[in-house]
Amino acid sequence: MQKLLILGVLAFFCCTGLQAQEVLTLDKALQISQTGSPDLQLSLLNLERSQKNLEAQRAALKSRLSLDVTPLNYSNQRRFDTRVSEWYTNENLTTNARFLISQPILPTDGTISLSNEFGWQSSNSDAAASQGESQRFYNNLYLTLSQPVFTYNRLKLQLRELELSLENANISYAIQRLNLERNVTEFFYNVYMTQKNLEIAKEELVNTQRSYDIIKNKVDAGLAAREELYQAELNLSTANSSLQNSQVTYENAKDQLKLYLGMDLYEDIVVLADIASNPVQVDMDLAINNGLNSRMELRQREIDIESGQFDLIRTKSLNEFRGDINLRLGITGDDPNLGQVYNNPTRSPSVNVSFNIPIFDWGEKKARIAAQEATIKSQEINLSEEKKQIIIGIRQVYRNLQNQLNQIEIAEQNETNAQLTYEINLERYENGDLTGMDLNLFQTQLSTKKLELAQSLINYKIELLNLKIQSLYDFEKGEAILPNELYLNEETESEK
Repeated sequence: MQKLLILGVLAFFCCTGLQAQEVLTLDKALQISQTGSPDLQLSLLNLERSQKNLEAQRAALKSRLSLDVTPLNYSNQRRFDTRVSEWYTNENLTTNARFLISQPILPTDGTISLSNEFGWQSSNSDAAASQGESQRFYNNLYLTLSQPVFTYNRLKLQLRELELSLENANISYAIQRLNLERNVTEFFYNVYMTQKNLEIAKEELVNTQRSYDIIKNKVDAGLAAREELYQAELNLSTANSSLQNSQVTYENAKDQLKLYLGMDLYEDIVVLADIASNPVQVDMDLAINNGLNSRMELRQREIDIESGQFDLIRTKSLNEFRGDINLRLGITGDDPNLGQVYNNPTRSPSVNVSFNIPIFDWGEKKARIAAQEATIKSQEINLSEEKKQIIIGIRQVYRNLQNQLNQIEIAEQNETNAQLTYEINLERYENGDLTGMDLNLFQTQLSTKKLELAQSLINYKIELLNLKIQSLYDFEKGEAILPNELYLNEETESEK
């Protein structure tokens, strides 16, 4: 069969004079779409964005190190001393650096940090109680713990949301790949049908030209009425017009396919397709069960519900009773001599406990919680309805497959009958027992039946692909499609 298809394509080349065309099979079109399709590229970028956001959040959970340096800070200000009710001028020169290590605590949503500030300060004042100019080195070392209490863990919630976002992006990418396969297949077979229609239009023109030559010879010999020649000329003109229309439709279909695949629009192509009827045994119960267990849309609805639960947690935290505990242990020292900064250190511990106690919010929190609970119930209904849609979709595709097998059988018989009918009536036309108008009707009938057969075969192929997408089970290969196989292989794609 493959050899016959190749010979057919070569013959098509010879007829059209397009030896420079690239032969495009369905498998090759799918391979091109994996890297060239704009839709898949957008989905891939969305996946990359989710991945990088999660990487950034995980990196934020590690220790942060920072260094703040102030090389020069000078001020000269007029101040008022309330202790002695006296104005004075203060001149101050400072240079310092502050090193900070901050570590978020994921299990408790707290933060522990270590800070060390080292500097030098020169201060001069004309106040009465001032001892003149003072120049000293100083160092402040602090260990600080900040811990919220009686509230939810914001760090864990944010991290989990980003994980779900990445999972959802992976699912969307996998679904996009399946949709890409379906769309490429439809565009590909659309080009094949217009190509087939063009071939049939050329056959019609050849047959019509043959009929015209027959009747012209008869009219010239006085064996037929001249009105038969007029009808033959009309048929020939119609056949030429149909050929031109088919050529335009064919070129437009090729442009649409190249656009969707991301190919060079100036590259000419011709499709090579095997649409032979090979019936596949389909088990509807197996398809439904595998669809319910594997369809990624169901996991997306579950993610929606889980995200809704997170929003409910945030909603409940509005006007919440919350506490904050801040502990700090520090040691400071200063001295004009750098080596004696900590000869007489000062310990500076501090404890701060605070509470936010809501009193009355006029029912705002209760109303918002009820609204979010309604949203979650809607998402649960969506999950239930999605399961029903999966079942209905698989049933419809299964019925369509059975119907398409019957349509193929009918179309094959119709094409055979139409071919025999045309050949018989062509002989009658040559013998002068049939008019040119009647022969044209049989020619049109033959062309229509050929196209109907090709369309029936293509419809079966597309419905078989739809069943594969709906059930995530490949009945042609007899194996299930694991959702993980459709996810992005991050290392491979990054290398690309």
